[in-house]
Amino acid sequence: MGSKGEKHLSTLFDSGAHLSCINPEFIEELETPVSLGRIRRLATASIGHYIEIKERVTLDFYIDDILLSDEFLVVPNLSEDAIIGVATLQKWRMKLDFEHDRVIVDPKLAKLRLMKCA
Repeated sequence: MGSKGEKHLSTLFDSGAHLSCINPEFIEELETPVSLGRIRRLATASIGHYIEIKERVTLDFYIDDILLSDEFLVVPNLSEDAIIGVATLQKWRMKLDFEHDRVIVDPKLAKLRLMKCA
């Protein structure tokens, strides 16, 4: 969810990605991107291959009816709709339950975080 609207996105929770990312295809209907000022070059899994990142957005999202928020880098040619990276997982103390294929968020922690921000 952003200031322009909301959309259901297929999201990958990636313990190997540090930062959260979003496919530029969805930005126009969600939020106005903010320039990073300087182009960032991020390394990929392919040796010597980098992606240039120029923009970011702050978006809200729900997991199990718990409202969360974070910054997403706008990544050209991203293979997923969105990726939740380790920084977001740690910020909200989410846990990945690989055995049951689910994401666990402690509702008490999420509630406390949102109250402090309000």
